[in-house]
Amino acid sequence: MISQAELTDIRNNTPGCKNNIHLNNAGAGLMPLPVLKTIKDHLDLEAEIGGYEAAKQEAHRTRAVYEAASRLLNCKAENIAFTAHATDSYAKALSSIPFERGDIILTTHEDYTSNQIAFLSLKKRFGIEIVRIPGTQKGGVDLDEAWQLIRRLRPALVAVTHMPTNSGLIQPVEEIGKYCHDQHILYLVDACQTVGQLNLDVQQIGCHFLSTTCRKFLRGPRGMGLLYVADSILEGGYEPLFIDMNGARWEEKDIYIPSETAQRFEDWEFPYALILGTGAAIDYALKLGMDRIEESVRFLADYMRESLGSTDKIRLLDRGVDQGGIITVSLKNREPEELRAMLHEHHINTSVSSREAGVIDFDEKGVNSALRISPHYYNTVEEIDFFTSIIKKL
Repeated sequence: MISQAELTDIRNNTPGCKNNIHLNNAGAGLMPLPVLKTIKDHLDLEAEIGGYEAAKQEAHRTRAVYEAASRLLNCKAENIAFTAHATDSYAKALSSIPFERGDIILTTHEDYTSNQIAFLSLKKRFGIEIVRIPGTQKGGVDLDEAWQLIRRLRPALVAVTHMPTNSGLIQPVEEIGKYCHDQHILYLVDACQTVGQLNLDVQQIGCHFLSTTCRKFLRGPRGMGLLYVADSILEGGYEPLFIDMNGARWEEKDIYIPSETAQRFEDWEFPYALILGTGAAIDYALKLGMDRIEESVRFLADYMRESLGSTDKIRLLDRGVDQGGIITVSLKNREPEELRAMLHEHHINTSVSSREAGVIDFDEKGVNSALRISPHYYNTVEEIDFFTSIIKKL
């Protein structure tokens, strides 16, 4: 666990902790001072000497960010691509797969909204089929059903969101990865809500692609995404549909050569200040240790669920055997948006997940929206106690 002395230092290095109880890390985490300073310093440099010149001068630091990301996910720097955001990463991965009419995407009931819409768009345009793995009574995918469907349907792609945006459920992505590996099936994992709160290892997950954002539990800046691309994908010639001059070299009039690395999934235009800020955020997390971060997040989330579950007027909506740092609740006598606004008056940041964020999941639970609370390791037990006391009064 993170010690009290370390927590004090972390909070002193997090300006947002001074005046707010920030429980909206599933939306955007609070950036620590080293991240802010890194971004501002590079913007100052761009203003002083020019954007192109600053990028060239700091090229060695930019390369170091790839190395940091590779340590975070246990891969090589060549497997890392930086994008505009998580959905951009996901879309680039999807676009590299040559879907044909009748191909199957095997996914889950809880997959992220933008992913589900992308699948439906592929269905409309290319005639692919969408099959969703049934869930268990406790929540999350039924692994027996997943195995049977993978073997029987031979999908073109298995796509799983590690943790939905509207639930604390953690899907068993490693077990599903073993099934995909056994049957030689492409595997795409959306880790938008788990990078930065869980200790992830793409080798253990066994995925071909893993997409995420940098603004949430990783505590990086907005406007940055990350995509892991496996060696087998690079060696197999997969490339995004709209590859640009950063991802490929124009060799002859009718010939281009894709980059040998995951850089083929990147665009030429880069927000270099945000890239460097992302590197600072990754370094900050690695210095603390992802094992300890995960332990703290799980402790605070479990503590909050236990506190909120002590009254029958609060309905905990999260399901699943394994749950992480997102807690969703509904109250019998308050609409979630009204509740969020009241909490904001007490300087408590939360958010609301609407039905559109998880149509299938929320319809099964019989709710139109939910209050979403997402603590991080810089939160304290005292903050959780204050939050739950306000909720119970309301």
